[in-house]
Amino acid sequence: MRGQVACLSGRAAEDQVASDYLRRGYVLAETRWRGRSGEVDLIFADGDGFIFVEVKKSRSFARSAERLSPAQMQRVCAAAEEYLAHRELSQMTDLRFDVALVDGAGAIEVLENAFGHF
Repeated sequence: MRGQVACLSGRAAEDQVASDYLRRGYVLAETRWRGRSGEVDLIFADGDGFIFVEVKKSRSFARSAERLSPAQMQRVCAAAEEYLAHRELSQMTDLRFDVALVDGAGAIEVLENAFGHF
């Protein structure tokens, strides 16, 4: 039961983050896209480029950020490469990796180009 609640809570956080990006004018390209390397929570089109978003939810922003490991960042990057190949796009395609932190109250903090910050 606890795992199911966590899954539903995570999906609700992803939906909330997706709505935030849509309000800011980005176009949702994929939700929970899965490749051989792993899953990307949200992918948005940004002009000719893409934004790959990892959503982390916990009681606080700090605890949310702690849940992102270097191995997970590598999996997201590898999945992004697969996504570009799947779309027959060049490795030179403009892209960035964001982390969207969601706290217990539902507030969102987006760290753009986050993988450079960790």
